Amino acid sequence: MRVDNKPEGLRQSMSWLHTWSSLLLGWLLYAIFFTGTLSYFRNEIDDWMRPELHQSIAPADATHTAAVALQTMQLLAPNAESWTISLPNARQITTDVTWRQQGAAAGRAGIQSAQLDASTGDVIDSRNTRGASFLYRFHFELYGMPRIWARWLVGIATMAMFVAIISGVITHKKIFSDFFTFRPRKGQRSWLDAHNATAVLALPFHIMITFSGLLLFANMLMPWPTDAAYRGDRTAYFSELRGGANGGGNGSAINPSSTSPATVTTSATSISVLQPLLAMASAQWPEHGVGRITIQNPGQSHAAIELREGGGTRLSDRGTTRSLRFDAATGTALPTNTPTEPSWLRATHNSLVAPHLGRFAAPTLRWLLFLSGVAGTVMVATGLVLWVVKRLPERKKLGHTPRGHRLVEVLNIGAIAGLSIATASYFWLNRLLPATWTERANWEVHGFLIVWLTCLLHPLLRPHRRAWQEQLALATGLFALLPIVNALTGGAALWHSLPQRQWSIAGFDLMMLALAAIHACALWWLMRPQIAKQPSKAKPRATSKKTALATAPEPTGPTPTPQALALTSEPLLPAISNKPVV
Repeated sequence: MRVDNKPEGLRQSMSWLHTWSSLLLGWLLYAIFFTGTLSYFRNEIDDWMRPELHQSIAPADATHTAAVALQTMQLLAPNAESWTISLPNARQITTDVTWRQQGAAAGRAGIQSAQLDASTGDVIDSRNTRGASFLYRFHFELYGMPRIWARWLVGIATMAMFVAIISGVITHKKIFSDFFTFRPRKGQRSWLDAHNATAVLALPFHIMITFSGLLLFANMLMPWPTDAAYRGDRTAYFSELRGGANGGGNGSAINPSSTSPATVTTSATSISVLQPLLAMASAQWPEHGVGRITIQNPGQSHAAIELREGGGTRLSDRGTTRSLRFDAATGTALPTNTPTEPSWLRATHNSLVAPHLGRFAAPTLRWLLFLSGVAGTVMVATGLVLWVVKRLPERKKLGHTPRGHRLVEVLNIGAIAGLSIATASYFWLNRLLPATWTERANWEVHGFLIVWLTCLLHPLLRPHRRAWQEQLALATGLFALLPIVNALTGGAALWHSLPQRQWSIAGFDLMMLALAAIHACALWWLMRPQIAKQPSKAKPRATSKKTALATAPEPTGPTPTPQALALTSEPLLPAISNKPVV
């Protein structure tokens, strides 16, 4: 395993492999873990970064929300081929609507969208921003390089992470017992304890997240089995892979000749028909309710209404939701396309990949995924710091810091603390840049990159420990102040979003406070006064009488009498013998 051919056992080989596979791609892995963890709150970030949307407060009655949305759609797109209305939920504060124009080709061509106030149905014009999409895409495509190269690089880093996890488990034979042991102020031992604890705390999550990440890249990293089985026909492969698991879609339109000649021309008729259908569907799906309403051919005699459930029930079919279809004029039930059951291979793949993407996770489970991601991020960070701490004795012997060690120190600060500052700055720029500026979305990203580059250069000019403290302090302040910045720049303050049940806005603010607390703990750890180690007092070793006599110094004075010798030795005698002194 080692290049120097030094003989070693399995655990020693795995230790060498664990160290270098983690270090060489550790900074990239940290960025992947950090931005991927934030992506679990992708919807919440998108809502927060558009403060104009915060005025939307969803009423308790979904029928009212649907009614005002239908009225707005008749004004926005009266001649559209279809309307799709996504109702508000725990991760969405507005009513999102899309429509397809008449004669539009298949795909995204001709599709338009808008966001409506959930209570009034008014169209909300929000600022232009990359939102969470930038962080999500950065997680697996990085930035500023060809997409295929970036995905290959992230795939290789993911494989290195998987190797590091497996080799780390093999290396630490007492890893589970060490999980319950933390020895503070022990230098390298303390960092190793922190690394072990965060690794074991979410070990199943770490294995799942890396293995499922490799599955997501499997067709790119290992295309040969697919090409051999399907003779290079990727279209046939993906068609069979989906296997109808996406469900019946929007359904097919009804034949005009088989419908009533009456037309649905007024919103009142549509609402009167829709209201009992929503009540019936909500009773049938009490857990999730109705999440989406689709009206095919609105305003025509062959119009149809499809109601789709607000959430899935199984991971094996990618959370395929149930649907009901009705005649828009009479409310008569229509047949729906029943999705086919996925094959066992597809079901296994879906079950492994869905947690990685965080799909269909309830709020409690989503927070658990987020905290597990934080544990993984801390695990990578402590491993990178441990590499430096472990080599401090070597540097003391040399009397100077080698350039390679100094490079790792600088990259650790810039990649770990610097990425936190850059991410917080990304959110700050969202509120500080003019809302009407056409280039604001691009400059949110440019600002993120400029701040991160500055944080990479800063450790070159400052002492190592001071650079850590300064960047962690700045990250703590930036994250902690974001909820206040939200309240001062037109967003819904935390004390308003919680009572109004705007969980996506409140969730973002709480996530920022959690990140501030984590960085504050790290800063407190580094700000503690350094206590110089006192030389340990060596315990007296038991020696034989012959050794004691041989090493005893020569007496310089007169030989003491037996009585005097007994008196001077009396305090030490009980520790040597229980016999009384004669």
